[in-house]
Amino acid sequence: MKYWNLKKIHQSPVDKVGIIPRSISKLFDKFKKELDPNAEVEALEDFKVARYQTLTSVKYVIFLLIMPILINQISKSLLFGPCINYLWNRNQQSIFLNHSQEERAFAELQRFEEKLHFEILIGKVDNASQKTINHKMTDKALELAQEYANESSCAVKNILADLLSCTVFVSILITNKRQFSILKSFINELIYGLSDTAKAFLIILFTDMFVGFHSPHGWEVIIEVILRHFGLPESRDFIFLFISTFPVILDTIFKYWIFRYLNKISPSAVATYHNMNE
Repeated sequence: MKYWNLKKIHQSPVDKVGIIPRSISKLFDKFKKELDPNAEVEALEDFKVARYQTLTSVKYVIFLLIMPILINQISKSLLFGPCINYLWNRNQQSIFLNHSQEERAFAELQRFEEKLHFEILIGKVDNASQKTINHKMTDKALELAQEYANESSCAVKNILADLLSCTVFVSILITNKRQFSILKSFINELIYGLSDTAKAFLIILFTDMFVGFHSPHGWEVIIEVILRHFGLPESRDFIFLFISTFPVILDTIFKYWIFRYLNKISPSAVATYHNMNE
């Protein structure tokens, strides 16, 4: 690939912002290319550049996603898993990592006891002696202890494996700057090449999903899953504080992007967005 082609790849719509609106400049460029006697050669060259850019971007994205996931699973199964299991089994008292796990375990045991008494009252459980009840409660407590011990050990494995995966991910970005630059250009062309209606639709979909009035419920679920994944306490104060601040920051960044870039590159898309959002 010639240097001219590589330079052409790295040109993105963001870099072409000027005084004249982009739609008018594209119209003049179209007439200029149609009147150019070498238009066919340039069109073929543009196709080769676009094809190279697409193939390179797709391969890089696949490698960027699959490699950290493979490292994560392999390290968790072959490296961190056996070590954590050995150390965890040596200390039989290690069951809970935080008080949130204890509260969930106690709540499950309490629900089991209430369910057991209910089944006894309706005659679903025979031989309802105190000894039988104590035996069932002991079995359930041991089952919960094993379940939460596994959850705690898995949380430690997740922390180590995710740190290694993030290191691999960042290393790929640093060592493949050229591919990352091509991917960035490809994404810019893909986004800014959409129609005004498509841009407005994606903007509304993104904002309503992540910063809309109904998004706090989704953020609450996501944060709880992340906290459990890393074995962190599920603090309601932290969750509510995050929900009350992060979507606002995200909305501010998104509005700045619309004002700073999209409004200059495609003002008609911004107008369509405001009309659809009213």
